[in-house]
Amino acid sequence: MDFHPQPQGGAPKPWAFPAPERSQLPNGLTLLTSHRPGQQVVAVEVNLVAPLDAEPEGLDGVATIMARALSEGTDKHTAEDFAAELERCGATLDAHADHPGVRVSLEVPASRLPRALGLLADALRAPAFPDSEVERLVRNRLDEIPHELANPARRAAMALSKELFPATARMSRPRQGTEETVARIDAAAVRAFYDAHVRPATSTAVIVGDFTGVDLDAALADTLGAWTGSTAEPLKPAPIVADDSGRVVIVDRPGAVQTQLLIGRIGPDRHDRVWPAQVLGTYCLGGTLTSRLDRVLREEKGYTYGVRAFGQVLRSSAPSSPEGATGAALLAISGSVDTASTGPALQDLWTVLRTLAADGLTDAERDVAVQNLVGVAPLKYETAAAVAGTLADQVEQHLPDDFQAQLYVRLAETGTVEATAAAVSAFPVDRLVTVLVGDAEQIAEPVKALGIGEVTVVGG
Repeated sequence: MDFHPQPQGGAPKPWAFPAPERSQLPNGLTLLTSHRPGQQVVAVEVNLVAPLDAEPEGLDGVATIMARALSEGTDKHTAEDFAAELERCGATLDAHADHPGVRVSLEVPASRLPRALGLLADALRAPAFPDSEVERLVRNRLDEIPHELANPARRAAMALSKELFPATARMSRPRQGTEETVARIDAAAVRAFYDAHVRPATSTAVIVGDFTGVDLDAALADTLGAWTGSTAEPLKPAPIVADDSGRVVIVDRPGAVQTQLLIGRIGPDRHDRVWPAQVLGTYCLGGTLTSRLDRVLREEKGYTYGVRAFGQVLRSSAPSSPEGATGAALLAISGSVDTASTGPALQDLWTVLRTLAADGLTDAERDVAVQNLVGVAPLKYETAAAVAGTLADQVEQHLPDDFQAQLYVRLAETGTVEATAAAVSAFPVDRLVTVLVGDAEQIAEPVKALGIGEVTVVGG
């Protein structure tokens, strides 16, 4: 039997995160484009500077309802017609609101990009906000809230935000509003929020995909380029103030068989020079199944299916802006354990953090983390949507267009000592706010005995 020779892998090609082309349309809309041959599904991300801080008092959640209502009819289409037009294009359109603003996302086959851009432009330029559709979205949101409160991970996140930030700060309250605030939202409130904050001059569109055969300039001129609006400056963000003095909050869930853990504090955002080392050190601590936390809590002790450490940017501004750097990231450790193991698991987790501070990371841990973070980047960014999402994040966080490319270079250059120092600084054992969602009757005393901070029990 004759066998064909085994195919051999070729020499690896140099890779860098795609550099976008930056321009501006006559209406003031900032444009970032990246031609990616072979990416026949084009991704579009639009950043609207409509932050949660701008929501009127007592109307938390209006940004979310506005984002959802953008696709519920325009001056040209009813809600049903708009959905049907999207289907004919083979497109999907989504929108969500977060602390920095509203993000609108479109994916569409490249051959139908001009038509889909027209629908996107209509949604941004002239959303109808019909009373009936806004009322339906409000009812849907009210239906979601009890489910979120019943979810231990979501409930822990709400409790941590409430603990970290002062009650007057928007970051202390649920991103999508509470039952009380959402119930007050009507079409007039949504329209007022849109009129006050959505305009091309303060918005950015990111478009990534294969533009072969597409006259992108003409398509943009007829669609997003026809969007008009005020040139008013966006809201200036207030400085982020947080209290991360060590303490424990137990959200009581009588009879719970598991305890949800969320341990966090506020740290530097991506503008800080420590960010690459912090990313690397945090990954070594709890970024994957082979990281320290999982090796101890999952593999050795069997307390959990997994514990993760991560950094999540909450909001950023350019350090050179008139108000100065006002950004921050949430640095956190999350996971769940069975109720009886809550005390021992926390004790071992704190031991991991103390050992990290005393002995540091190993070169082997650092090398594996670099390989995982840098080596898989070409796979992570295989799709246009992944590239567009990261470029939009950079815009949202006021970062340079080459930030992601430079981040991988800096990660590869970061040494073990530097990564250790960043991880220890990110998770100091005496400045962590610990939220536990579980049965307070069973877990309160074992947790108090650990001495990791004053313990408070609140209703679930």
